[in-house]
Amino acid sequence: MSEEMPPEFWQGIEEFNQQQFYACHDTLEAIWMEAIEPQKTFYQGILQIAVALYHLGNQNFRGAIILLGEGMNRLRHYQPSFAGIDVVQLLEQSRALQANLQASLQAQEQRSSGSHQNLQEDLPSQTSQPIPNLPQIQRVVSES
Repeated sequence: MSEEMPPEFWQGIEEFNQQQFYACHDTLEAIWMEAIEPQKTFYQGILQIAVALYHLGNQNFRGAIILLGEGMNRLRHYQPSFAGIDVVQLLEQSRALQANLQASLQAQEQRSSGSHQNLQEDLPSQTSQPIPNLPQIQRVVSES
């Protein structure tokens, strides 16, 4: 089924994997708006995870947590794979990141009585280097 996906889809996947999340959003949004099911919801799930990671890069941790959840919810129906993409792997990595963010946010809130100003101390700085362990979108390895 991967050959049925438009070239823009694969461009968006490449942008996602290069941590160009804003560009990924723009690329995938253009095809999402014209898509029909089942691709439409699939695109939307990936879009939401990309936007979550964009929010993370801008230290909008709550926004990242929320959009990770929304994206994962949309993609759960496409397991184990769809359009040549390993959906299980993407969901596992996204869940792990979301759990890490939630734990960091909770710890920060406990330390500062509700303020999350210093959450960046719990996470690597986006300005010094990319945040490690961000989800990557993998193609399914065919079993031929």
